[in-house]
Amino acid sequence: MSAIYIEYKFKVKPLNPGREILIAELGYAGFESFVETEDGVTAYIQKGEWKTDILGDIDLLNNDLFEISHEFSEIEQVNWNAEWEKSFQPIVVESRCSVRAPFHEKPDTEFDIVIEPKMSFGTGHHETTHMMLEHMLDTDLEGKKVLDMGCGTGVLAIFAEMKGAKAVDAIDIDNWCYLNSLENVERNSCSHINVYEGDAGLLKGKEYDVVIANINRNILLNDLPVYIDCLNKGGILLLSGFYEDDIPLIDEACKKYGLEFAEKKEKNFWVAVKYVN
Repeated sequence: MSAIYIEYKFKVKPLNPGREILIAELGYAGFESFVETEDGVTAYIQKGEWKTDILGDIDLLNNDLFEISHEFSEIEQVNWNAEWEKSFQPIVVESRCSVRAPFHEKPDTEFDIVIEPKMSFGTGHHETTHMMLEHMLDTDLEGKKVLDMGCGTGVLAIFAEMKGAKAVDAIDIDNWCYLNSLENVERNSCSHINVYEGDAGLLKGKEYDVVIANINRNILLNDLPVYIDCLNKGGILLLSGFYEDDIPLIDEACKKYGLEFAEKKEKNFWVAVKYVN
């Protein structure tokens, strides 16, 4: 029996950064998949997870700086591949790294990552993933042990291996992300990536030279001690998934555990920071 979904069509003004903030907040509320449109975003949630006040915790809807309207309807199961194929365009980061779908032509770039995202986060289009790729381009990963925490599609883990990492662990608590990462790891012929389903509890006794965590602020703050505990001396911590206004909290927590701030990237109010142990 096909799952029944509730489809929400949002119109957002101004489109940027409104759309990206809305997608993030809807994701926290339980929406599973998103299709960006010319004037906003279409979001989907299973009927069994839906409630009449599902939008009650979406702060952006009460923000006077944005004008957001929506309509919703019940639909049969969505062909997710067909939906994202309509809008998913390949991206190129600093003319060196491309992220594309299997049906796109291979570009002339140093690194070429092929991703079929389905409902998982991490196509490179979102500012946080894009900035993480930028950080990784500037980071020496040759022979390093790397952790990709909250791996989504596995795109950052795959890129780590392409940049010479000798061992990569990719972890996500979501079963769909876990399965999708396995598929994408195989699709990119990676042989040094282990994919796990779970949370920071899997990190006990582990050691890494580089820890990458592109998750939301609250999870980062909660799990930061675990990340740092498994980070080797002289190791690098890359964090994203939060806004410019959240940096003081992140910075205070990192410095509390002896990390030294190294670099920040910013794009449409989202940030990605680099710390050294």
